[in-house]
Amino acid sequence: MSTLRSITNKTYAVYGLKNFIYNNRLQNTQVKKNLSLIHVDTQTSKMSTQAVDLKKIACQAIDESTAILGQLSQEIWNNPELAFEEHKAHATLTKFLEKQGFDIEHHYTSPTGFRADFGTSEHPQPHVVVISEYDALPEIGHACGHNLIAEVGVATGIGIKAALQHALETNQQIGKVTVLGTPAEENCAGGKIDMIKHGVFNDFDFALMAHPFKITMARPLKFALDMVTVKYHGKPSHAAGFPWEGVNALDAAVCSYNNISCLRQQMKPNWRVHGIITNGGSKPNIIPENTELCFYLRAPTVAELKVLSQKATQCFQAAAMATGCEVDIEFGEKSYANMVTNSTLAGLYEANTDEAKVALCTDEALTKSPTGSTDFGNVSQLLPSIHPMYYIGTSVANHTREFAVASGTQEAQDYTLRQSKCLAMTAIDVLCNPNLLVKMKEELHGQLQQKQKQTIG
Repeated sequence: MSTLRSITNKTYAVYGLKNFIYNNRLQNTQVKKNLSLIHVDTQTSKMSTQAVDLKKIACQAIDESTAILGQLSQEIWNNPELAFEEHKAHATLTKFLEKQGFDIEHHYTSPTGFRADFGTSEHPQPHVVVISEYDALPEIGHACGHNLIAEVGVATGIGIKAALQHALETNQQIGKVTVLGTPAEENCAGGKIDMIKHGVFNDFDFALMAHPFKITMARPLKFALDMVTVKYHGKPSHAAGFPWEGVNALDAAVCSYNNISCLRQQMKPNWRVHGIITNGGSKPNIIPENTELCFYLRAPTVAELKVLSQKATQCFQAAAMATGCEVDIEFGEKSYANMVTNSTLAGLYEANTDEAKVALCTDEALTKSPTGSTDFGNVSQLLPSIHPMYYIGTSVANHTREFAVASGTQEAQDYTLRQSKCLAMTAIDVLCNPNLLVKMKEELHGQLQQKQKQTIG
């Protein structure tokens, strides 16, 4: 008998972040949300008794590891490391997973990447990859909660491994799990993009991760992202004695910044451009010869991002023309793609939230707002994927000192373990029913084809 709870021909209001959805048994995986209601579609197959039992085993394994998982998270939180410098986190995570019985590949595709495998995957048995991130932000540490992403990835892996191990003990091979340590997500460093180039994700059938946030939602909107560096080159001169002999690269930088500000009136509401001047000159009495800016450009899709990038490039070029400077415009090599949430997989996750005691936010003013960008978006264009955002006990925004503090609290630990259970149970749904994987892959193929047909109006 299924342990999932169903809401059949009924709707239940969910208000606030800490209210949980109870009552009835879930027999579906499709959840349609509006501002205050969650509707569960009933057109799904009932879970097997095997899946029910394995979910209990997975959750029990996570519960039994609560203390050590908390210590692991605290170790990473107390030792923040920047992109591609996460050596302590790499050592902490791989040592822990090795003790848990995973086969470890250290320094996987980079000095701070790793891969931890368990189980067998022979067609048509699925292979699930669970993502851990662990890089921090400059100056403000784990203000994006990557210590918790590391933990939720490892904890989910422990739960899935326990389920697979139990299945193997009863001569059932239902699939394989990999916990993948992906360094350098912040600052457009693109650790996952490097792994994609190495063919790492060709091994997997579907991907899971979860990210701390100020609300919980299964289908976050993640922008496509480009980073661009703009360098202006002028001619130095004495600013008081002979300013007319100089060509002012700082004027070009200021014009460039203001041109972007002027562009915003004509930008679509869901386009974003934000930047800083990283070099404004050396001394006030020297006409600046060289200046530099860094901008992030974001849009809902890769196609729209190309349009925005063209408009921004014209702003940069116009500033050079106006000031007589030369300009170098350098777009980053690692563009982040927009997130493609797999609806079937997200539905499974949403159907498991009740059992995991996870409360979904139903305010569309919040759930339909973009939440940033991630190199996991690139993964989601290759594999059926979900990237839930989850509440950790605070309403403050990511990338703040306050969020860094919240990421190290016990309350955040409790929410992280619930997420781990929800992700593990979602994976078990697919492992126990490979037909779901077929549906997930067909859906992704259709989503990507549809995007190719879209044109920018």
